[in-house]
Amino acid sequence: MASRIARVLLKSDRMKTPFLALLLSAAALLQSGCSSLFFFPDRNTYITPDRLNLTYENIFLETADEETLHGWWLPARGNPKGTVYFLHGNAQNISSHLLNIAWLPAEGYNVFTIDYRGYGKSTGAPDIEGALHDSEIGLRWLATRPDTHNIPTFLLGQSLGGALGLTLASEWVQRNETPELNGLILDGTFSGFRGIAREKLSNFWLTWPFQIPLSWTIPNEYEGVDQIANISPVPVMVIHSVRDGIIPFHHGQDLYEAADEPKRFLQTDTGHAATFIIPAYKNAVLEFLEES
Repeated sequence: MASRIARVLLKSDRMKTPFLALLLSAAALLQSGCSSLFFFPDRNTYITPDRLNLTYENIFLETADEETLHGWWLPARGNPKGTVYFLHGNAQNISSHLLNIAWLPAEGYNVFTIDYRGYGKSTGAPDIEGALHDSEIGLRWLATRPDTHNIPTFLLGQSLGGALGLTLASEWVQRNETPELNGLILDGTFSGFRGIAREKLSNFWLTWPFQIPLSWTIPNEYEGVDQIANISPVPVMVIHSVRDGIIPFHHGQDLYEAADEPKRFLQTDTGHAATFIIPAYKNAVLEFLEES
């Protein structure tokens, strides 16, 4: 039931919910906290890389707590210029997000993407700490690939994936881990888990009184706006749309202002997570990759 109100909160500009459903969902949220605000996985397969004439490998990774993660490795066409590690948004699974990255192999970039626990073919149930752990496992796996050595590694996170990637990159850079990150791209990302939960809860009169106690169930170390400066000197590109109806534009502005140089801001004009339908936005990202 908590997931029902969570879906409403994150799509509040488009959906209406009957009073009784809101009342019951609010009660469930009080019991379960805010974690369900962020995760809407499913097990459906929407499209596979071969349908887009892409070469790929199915990758399965084991976690320390005995879950199995599924991912796709998409090799670059020709000699690779670099590798992009893609962390997708909060809904569905990698098969529904494939079009966001399907264009990169033709541009000379390897791509690796995984499903967090509970998504697609990955086992388990999602939560913030588990998803953060899963995103780190995927990046560590890249270090084992001989075809990623001696070329740049970039992290591209979209929406929830950007928030996970920001936390991962901050810790990764501070620990001097390998592979070395050469750039971080955040597309339609919220400035912090606690902050966006409080903001969405405040949008409904029924959940407004609970915005502070519920948001405080989320540890404050996951606020990206407090972490992004730690990524310097790794270049950061923040992408956000003025028409984003899910994550308001000010979140991208807040992240960009909090980041240290080198940094770049790309203001877009599409719906949420629809950046790469516009060729000019693809070209801006390619320019960032080539210069970083």
